[in-house]
Amino acid sequence: MKRSLLTAGVLLLVLAPAARAQGKGAAIKVPFDLLKTQHITVQVKVNGQGPYRLIFDTGAPLTLINNRIAKDAGVLGGKGAKPAAGAFPMFGMMGQQTVKTLEIGGAKQENMAVVVMDHPTVAMISEALGPVDGIVGFPFFARYKTTIDYQKKELTLVPSGYKPKDYMEQLMGKLMSGQQKKPEPTVLAAAGVWGFEVDKDADDEDAGVAVKGVMAGGAADEAGLKAGDRLLTLDGRWTDSVTDTFYAASRVKPGTAAVLVVKRGDKEVKLTAKPAKGV
Repeated sequence: MKRSLLTAGVLLLVLAPAARAQGKGAAIKVPFDLLKTQHITVQVKVNGQGPYRLIFDTGAPLTLINNRIAKDAGVLGGKGAKPAAGAFPMFGMMGQQTVKTLEIGGAKQENMAVVVMDHPTVAMISEALGPVDGIVGFPFFARYKTTIDYQKKELTLVPSGYKPKDYMEQLMGKLMSGQQKKPEPTVLAAAGVWGFEVDKDADDEDAGVAVKGVMAGGAADEAGLKAGDRLLTLDGRWTDSVTDTFYAASRVKPGTAAVLVVKRGDKEVKLTAKPAKGV
């Protein structure tokens, strides 16, 4: 079972920049347990209620709690409270909510964004290995310089002063904008004219592509490229497929010198070409 749990049932934005140390604070020691699956679990209090057992997942871009403890800790509000944006009640997902406090040992954060959901993978682990009520992810641990001591089964959290962005909000914004308008097609076109043709057979596993033809008087011809050469790299980029070659060629501006590394017989040869400006 993979260490990162948030792959089933939820579309995630996997953008998690490293936490930057912007402040100093005392080190906080937090004991943890290891499940048979090698997942780290910690005792967590939500709005002063608990403790609840959550998985400490360094691969999770958000923090998640199930509906049971969300109701127990008053996260969902009283009767008649409406699900938050991004909620899918029929799947047990009540959207992103805000908890007043979230505590792991002596580490306490206020007004934390969490996703409330009965995640199927968490529920499966809970059924097999005992109560597990959610996941502690990036929005919490990114606020600390985190050290994991597996021998002592102890986390050391040192406040970093970093406040992570709300990735769930960004994700929902991208999803909504994608529904509102059809994205424009992306067209990949070479910036310059090179004057050579390459190909590669389906069963060809050797590095590079085969040069099938060279246009007389073109940039490749003037550089000394010949039909039968094996093009290995273009301007420092691998050319192991026709697509790779087209992409590498498209990154070179017309009139700019670029090195082509080719295999000719048993030797590697370096050629310098300047693609012409296209029409």
